[in-house]
Amino acid sequence: MVRRLLLVLACALVALVLQGATAPPAGNAATSHDPILFVHGYLSDGSVWDTMVGRFKADGWTSSELYSWSYNYSQSNAVTAGQLSQKVNEILAATGKSKVDIVTHSMGGLSSRYYLKNLGGTAKVDEWVSIGGPNHGTTTALLCFDISCVEMRPGSQFLNSLNAGDETPGAVRYGTFWSLCDEVINPDSSVLLSGATNKLTACLGHLSLLISSSVYRGVRDFVK
Repeated sequence: MVRRLLLVLACALVALVLQGATAPPAGNAATSHDPILFVHGYLSDGSVWDTMVGRFKADGWTSSELYSWSYNYSQSNAVTAGQLSQKVNEILAATGKSKVDIVTHSMGGLSSRYYLKNLGGTAKVDEWVSIGGPNHGTTTALLCFDISCVEMRPGSQFLNSLNAGDETPGAVRYGTFWSLCDEVINPDSSVLLSGATNKLTACLGHLSLLISSSVYRGVRDFVK
């Protein structure tokens, strides 16, 4: 009886060792979500995403799946797009995934759209989200003079080129969230893109969109 019990225990131990040897390490392609790259807007940095990142973690995303990225917001959105392309490649190499999701706020939507349209990003992005993005320009950009801000002005050469033809190219799923109470995006409807899932939020200000629990749930459900 003792010998049989020892044999059973030995077999169970071998099974556990084999299971551990074949289990994929954390952070590789077997994780359950695409990694998410968060892209902030003008006069901001990656810390603006802290609330949303915390909510994603509470809902089961891991730190290795969430990337809050900071960049020089005063430079041209085309320059930022090139840096964003490098960041995406780094994330894919680190995670073993083939695609990322991109979630943007405000001006962050423009550099990421440039990446998708002009730098081959559609092959590496699954879902893309614009929260309060000046996709067709905003008159508040008449009050600032960095090149990135000038590019946000309605009718700018940058926007005219970005919006020419297909506004939502490739097989990427595009989503936008916009508010009738956004004091920065004027007109409010500038956020909407042809071919995207465009969702009207509650009456929320430009920064409040980032910390709204209902907007978070909409973003989460869109990318998961």
